[in-house]
Parts: sequence; C-alpha cells; structure tokens
Amino acid sequence: MKITVIGAGNVGATTAQRLAEKGLSEIVLLDVVEGMPQGKALDLMQAGPIYGSNCKVVGTNTYEETENSDVIVITSGLPRKPGMSRDDLIKVNSGIVKSVVEQAIQKSPDAILVIVSNPLDVMAYVAYKISKFPRERVIGMAGVLDSSRMRTFIAMELNVSIENVHAFVLGGHGDTMVPMIRHATVAGIPVTELLSKDKLDAIIKRTREGGAEIVSLLKNGSAFYAPSASVVEMVDAILKDKKKILPCTVLCKGEYGINDIFLGVPVKLGKKGMEQIIEIKLNKEESDALGKSADAVRKLCADVCL
Repeated sequence: MKITVIGAGNVGATTAQRLAEKGLSEIVLLDVVEGMPQGKALDLMQAGPIYGSNCKVVGTNTYEETENSDVIVITSGLPRKPGMSRDDLIKVNSGIVKSVVEQAIQKSPDAILVIVSNPLDVMAYVAYKISKFPRERVIGMAGVLDSSRMRTFIAMELNVSIENVHAFVLGGHGDTMVPMIRHATVAGIPVTELLSKDKLDAIIKRTREGGAEIVSLLKNGSAFYAPSASVVEMVDAILKDKKKILPCTVLCKGEYGINDIFLGVPVKLGKKGMEQIIEIKLNKEESDALGKSADAVRKLCADVCL
C-alpha cells in the first residue's frame, strides 16, 4: 500500500509522521519547496529505529514518486491568519487544489483522495469536479476533527476521561457546522442529563470556533496536531478496511434531503473509500441547521471558477 501526502507543511508533515509511526505502508511526502520534503522524510526515516517502524518515507518535489498511490492526502494551500475565515481562502486555495489534483490523478488514477485544504467543503468539491472520480473516492476531513474538539470540551467540562465521551458534528466545516449535542453521551449517559443548557451552548460555540481559537493563539499559523490525527484515523480505516463510521465530508445525493453538495455526514469508511452514508433521524431544529449549513456551502461553491 502507498500513501502520498501533498503539502509538507505542519499538517502534511505531522500526518506523515503519524502514518510512519503506525507503520502504515510506504509514504511519499511531496511539496514544491526544494529540499523541505526530502529533509523531513529523511528525518522521519531516522526516527524509525527508535519507534520500531520499517515504514519507507520518500520526500519529493515531483509527482513521479507518487505513482500508483492507494490514498492521496491533499493538505496544500495557505493556512488561515488571525482575522481570516476559512472562506477567505477560497480563491487562492481552489487554484492550488485544482493544480495538485490534475497532476496527482495522472499518476494515480485509482487512488482515494482525502482532502484537508480549507475551506474544506469547497476544496472537496473542487477535487471532485477536477478528478471526475466517483463520489466514493473523494472524501473531506472535517467532521472527525470537529467531533474530536467537541468531545474534548465535554471531557474538560465534566472532568472525565475522553474515552468515555462520544459525540459527532455534521454539516460544513465552518461557522454553520452542526454539533449533535442530542446524540452526545458520556459512558452511555446523554450529555444533556449532565450539563446545563448554558454550558452545552458554550461547548457548541467553542466547537464552532475551535480552529479560529487556535489561530488567534498561534498568531502565525493554524492547527495541525488534531487535524493530522483526524486524517490518520480516516486513512487507517480505509487501508485496513475497518468499515468504521466517522463523520466525513462527502457528496450527498439525496441523503438528508441534500443534493449535489459536499457536506459532513456519518460515513462508513473501508477499502473502497466512502462505502455508505449513514442516515440518522434528525429533529426539526437539527434538520433546519443542516439545511442552513448546506446552503452556506452551496453559496461558496458558486464562487469557485474551474
């Protein structure tokens, strides 16, 4: 098995590190900056004897080394700066993702694409349109990250083990995301029985602003530890054919009443990529919120010129 990670910045390089530490296949780290992916790849290889991994890591500036990749993770693009929204990045990053996808699929026409570049839902749409891949093979990483943030905030508020907290987030990867508080549990107990509405509302707000909070603290850059961990969970589920249900951004074709738009929904991941969209029953408030999120994503996609 072969994984290519395009973009050797913080997210891409940390993703390659986590993949190597898990011993997940051959890894190719690609970036346009000469020497950077090669240096990081060599550094990762030299860590192998310490954490016990024989994983081969190759750094490159061209797409030749990426040939016949099974999974291609695309992290390329500009990161957010303080005061910027994910949506501000559309024009620049859509051009970058378009170019990357065009070159990558020439070498790996049967690969599964995992999109990480922001604004996520729009970049997944760009990758899908450019690649002309079936929807099962274009998947965006967003819901895993947003859900992890919500689980973290719940665990922090209740002072319980993160392993006891189960929760997920649907919708677009932005201000209109839909944290599913009604379905969140702690050791099987509904979180609504453990926290007041005010505290739950605060957790929802912090989840929606989770990325911006980190950007404002870092001042020069955006999150990369949690995003890379989220990517690896998805890639691991795909390569090991786990049939694991995770919230991911995929093309909806009628599911949840949404058509022809990329949006975060519960997805079964396996060796074929997105193998099934799981439809759960939503109440009116949740359904309306998801529809609003879909409308926001659709509006952004209309601004993309391909």
